[in-house]
Amino acid sequence: MGPTSNHATHVENTLEANGAAQNAVAASWRRSKLLHHLSPDYTRPPERISSSELKQAREKLGPLIHTAETSLDRLYLAVGNAGCCVVLADASGIAVDRRGAASDDRTYDNWGLCTGALWSEESEGTNGIGTCIVEKRPLTIHKDQHFHSKNISLSCSAAPIFDHEGHLLAAIDVSSSRADLTPDFAKIISFSVIDAARQIESEYFRQTYHKADIVLASPPNGQPGASPNLQTALLAVDQDGLVISASRGARRLYGLDNGPIKEPILLADLRGREVNHAKEYELAERRVILQALAHTGGNVSAAANAMGISRATLHRKIKFLNLAL
Repeated sequence: MGPTSNHATHVENTLEANGAAQNAVAASWRRSKLLHHLSPDYTRPPERISSSELKQAREKLGPLIHTAETSLDRLYLAVGNAGCCVVLADASGIAVDRRGAASDDRTYDNWGLCTGALWSEESEGTNGIGTCIVEKRPLTIHKDQHFHSKNISLSCSAAPIFDHEGHLLAAIDVSSSRADLTPDFAKIISFSVIDAARQIESEYFRQTYHKADIVLASPPNGQPGASPNLQTALLAVDQDGLVISASRGARRLYGLDNGPIKEPILLADLRGREVNHAKEYELAERRVILQALAHTGGNVSAAANAMGISRATLHRKIKFLNLAL
């Protein structure tokens, strides 16, 4: 009995023993068999969509393809010499972009690690891209953790990318078919994949709200310090100090639902800070007057004209605020 037959038997035995309760991989195997009606001894390569369908999938991702280019290139420089390829897939598991050595193209094409291939869990069972999309978390599916016996020579580390409203947008994956790739080395690769995914996600958020101030979220008062994902906990704040959007990390930090932020949220309220609105109003007025006076070289008449008020009104405000001229 060959390794593929042994693997198929192992998967079936694990499922019969109710192994889904034992770990996340077995839970994915159970979904693969019972929910998606797949068989571990399935031998055909991944489904591939047409070139026109691939074009539509890429267009649907909008600016993400361009945003991800630098991070994909950098990730490939880190792992390419180890015989790995880098794949960017959309939320349905379609590989829309790829980095790899030309000498390895035929090998990875045979595996289905090429643009246009479908790596959803529904189609391919437990695998890096598909299972990452289902579970919405970084993970590594190493060799015989795959559901299909045909994929047990692969080691795949993937991480999700979320959009500006907290929804899953894509997944990034590094795959290798090297026989000497150990689980410990796969963990090192996984760290690089997670870092690349965070960089892409952060840059996508910043580009989406390029006209707003982007601030790093901080835990509300009284809560523990920064979480491991705090570097991607970003808030988009408008000129009035109102939060207009939040990244996935920030939404989890503050308990915000995914989707558009429909009601105005004051940044200070999110952070659990008391706001003295009377004092804030006074400070805002003071700031505008000082800026106008500085801009006009201390000329009260010119400053009043720039502010759209009378010279007498400005003099009264200067006196009230006890501003030294």
